[in-house]
Amino acid sequence: MSSPAAPDADPQDRSAAGPAASASSEGDVSTGRAPNSRVTTNRVTAFLRSPAGNAAVLGTCGSILMTFGSFGAGSVRRKDPLLEEMFLSWLRFGHGQLLSVIILWVGVLIMIGAWVRVGRATLAGTVGLRDLWTMLPAWTAPLLVATPMFSRDAYSYLAQGAMLRAGFDPYTDGPVVNPGVLLDNVSNVWTTTTTPYGPVHLLLGSGITALTGDNVVSGTWLWRITMLPGLFLMAWAVPKLARRMGGNPAIALWLAVLNPLVLIHLVGGVHNELLMVGLMTAGIVLVLQGRHMGGIALVSLGAAIKATAGLALPFLIWVWMIHERDRALAEGREPAAPVRSFFKAVGAGFAVFVAVFGGASLLAGVGIGWLTALSGSSKIINWLSVPTVIAHVGTWITPWRLGSILDITRMLCALALVAILAWAWWRFRRTERDAVLGIVVALTAVTLLSPAALPWYYSWPLAVAAAFALSTRSLMILVGLSTWLMLIFNPDGSIGMYNLAHVALAVVAAVIAARSLTTRDPLRLGSRPKPAHDTAAPGKPAHDTALPDKPAQAVRED
Repeated sequence: MSSPAAPDADPQDRSAAGPAASASSEGDVSTGRAPNSRVTTNRVTAFLRSPAGNAAVLGTCGSILMTFGSFGAGSVRRKDPLLEEMFLSWLRFGHGQLLSVIILWVGVLIMIGAWVRVGRATLAGTVGLRDLWTMLPAWTAPLLVATPMFSRDAYSYLAQGAMLRAGFDPYTDGPVVNPGVLLDNVSNVWTTTTTPYGPVHLLLGSGITALTGDNVVSGTWLWRITMLPGLFLMAWAVPKLARRMGGNPAIALWLAVLNPLVLIHLVGGVHNELLMVGLMTAGIVLVLQGRHMGGIALVSLGAAIKATAGLALPFLIWVWMIHERDRALAEGREPAAPVRSFFKAVGAGFAVFVAVFGGASLLAGVGIGWLTALSGSSKIINWLSVPTVIAHVGTWITPWRLGSILDITRMLCALALVAILAWAWWRFRRTERDAVLGIVVALTAVTLLSPAALPWYYSWPLAVAAAFALSTRSLMILVGLSTWLMLIFNPDGSIGMYNLAHVALAVVAAVIAARSLTTRDPLRLGSRPKPAHDTAAPGKPAHDTALPDKPAQAVRED
């Protein structure tokens, strides 16, 4: 249990410095150093010397390797003046490119290994929230200067922003109408596709290209910096959400934020999901805390970047109604009739949404054409969405071609999705926990049943689902899935799912990562059992000991 005087503190963090912290609690009169400074120094030093601290340093090394490898093996620009000025253009061709590919993949595997090792220590109780918050900037900082990896979406963002800046409507035309350097870097499949993103996304893109012009390097870097607040919002919101949902805040932060799927794809890949998910999770927390209008405004702002965040809004109406009922009962009043309470919450929530979304649309000078532009994702065909999987299987057992079957499976899955969303909204309405669980169901259903999916889409439900108390077996499954999703695309953004060897290697790595969460030697390569170096605290399991299949206890705010 947390101390009443510091409800947000993690007990593991308070004891991380050990006896040294107690000895220096009154400060050092002879040196004049502040007591907190000495305690912090001792705690950080002790942490870096621990196995978990070694894993944190290892993850940073992996991030640095990925950044260097991205210059030649990432989603490189058609022409990169920065590499030319640094005499590193050779990394993009021949043996230089092969070396870049090797370095980048080694960095990815190192970060995954470090993340799993940190997760094992977090499950054992020897790593707390402060330790994880310390790792986050260290693992993220090198990625800020990397060439986009595993996706070319950043170049589409720049081209879309340049369209709005030049007076075109991105909801009616594709980037092809505005030729130039920025268009040259957009994937061919998206040059004629209208923008599926909201008005805030377009405003950000227009502002960035107004500052950077046609400089692809500085434009990409500024887009990444603009998205970065989403990571900090997630790091703030996810542990708080876990406390409300009965989960373990440290495990939630490790799973949803330090996950390589999030850091490499959303930060390294420069995706607007980072800011969208951050705003959505922070808005959910504010609504749970009773700041309903502020929370609805944040979620609406996230939806104005990418529509997915709007899935949370109908469920947050239930939370608002629950709070109004509970407040009336606490004050000895008769709660309002459910229908009246519903329309009151819906009316106020809708007014906030219209103010945020409508205001952004007016500023951008666009309408609601993004609704029809959402169909552009149908150009994506891979095994990550259920309708595509069913269609591929259909081609094996019928004489029909993929395209004709895909039209049918997508239509059927769309109908199923509408039914599931309606059922989930009505089913998960009775408690706060129900409502948040309903958001997880809705986000998961959209990810699986939409016409197309990409690896980073799975960060949507993961950010909310991590807040719940998860068994060790469930965490192992999520670790394996995150690892597989992280590895299934190529660094240049191409799909690796149709290469059998690539898929097989990704599956093997995912299984090893999942098993490594509970044991240090998942392949049993050791000739004999070795004593655990990752020593756990007294009364807690060692890191290489199989952990029980039950959820970890949460650290509650109350």
